[in-house]
Amino acid sequence: MSLAEPTLVMGVVNVTPDSFSDGGEWFDAERAVAHGLDLVAAGADILDVGGESTRPGAARVEPAEELRRVVPVVRELAGRGIRVSVDTMRAATARAAVEAGAEIINDVSAGLADDAMVPTVAETGALYVAMHWRGHSDRMDSLIEYTDVAAEVRDELARRVDVLTAAGVASERIILDPGLGFSKTGAQNWEVLGRLDVLGALGLPILIGASRKRFIGSLLPDDAPMTDRDLPTAVVSALSARAGAWGVRVHDVQSTRRALDVVGAWQSGSRG
Repeated sequence: MSLAEPTLVMGVVNVTPDSFSDGGEWFDAERAVAHGLDLVAAGADILDVGGESTRPGAARVEPAEELRRVVPVVRELAGRGIRVSVDTMRAATARAAVEAGAEIINDVSAGLADDAMVPTVAETGALYVAMHWRGHSDRMDSLIEYTDVAAEVRDELARRVDVLTAAGVASERIILDPGLGFSKTGAQNWEVLGRLDVLGALGLPILIGASRKRFIGSLLPDDAPMTDRDLPTAVVSALSARAGAWGVRVHDVQSTRRALDVVGAWQSGSRG
C-alpha cells in the first residue's frame, strides 16, 4: 500500500433484527440511514448496507424481505452522495441495490450461493467483493478442515476469480475478502491475517472484515460487552493497512479511523 492509496474504511449498516454485533439496533430504515450518516461523519469512506445476517447459525431471509430492508436505505444514502456497498448473496438484491445507487456488491459467497450473481456482476459493472466461503451460516462451522489455510483460501478464491473473469468481469473490478470467521477456527483466522501476503500474491485488492467477530472476542473476558471488541478490531485494521489491505470493514468507524491515521503518520515519518 502506498501513501497515495490509503486503506479505506467501510462502515457497517445492518438493517437486520438479528445481527450478532448490534442486536438489530438499526433495523428501522430511518434509523439505519441516520446511523450511516453518523458513520460517515466519523470517517467512513464507504457504507456497507446489509439486510441478512450471516452470523453462525443464522436463518436465511426471504428475498422480498431482504429487498424491502435494503433498497430504501441504499437509495437514501447514495442520494446523499455517499459511496454505498450492498452486502448480499442474492443477484436480485444486488441488481436492485445497484439501480438504487450502490457502487459495490459485497457477496460473502463469491457467487456460490446464487448462480445468477456472476452474470449480474458482469452486467451491472459494479465493483465486486468476492469472499472466501464454503457454505451457509447453518453449516459453515463444520467446514473447517485445511492443510494450509492461507494457501487454500488463496486457491479457492483464485478459482472464483477465474469464474468471474470468464464471465466478463474485469479483474480491476474484483476485490478479495479472506472470509474471517467463515468456515475457520480462531487460530485459522489469525493465521490468515498473519499471512496476508499469500492472498496478496494474486495481485488483487483485499478487504478485511474482522470487526467484532468471535475470534476477536476470544481475546477478552467472557462477559465483555460487544463494544469491547472495537479496540482490538482497530488494531487489526492498523496491521491490515500496514500489510497493504485495500479496505477494512468495521462497526466502530471512529476507533479504526484513528488507528489508520496513526499508520499514515508512521508511514509519513518513515519516508523522511
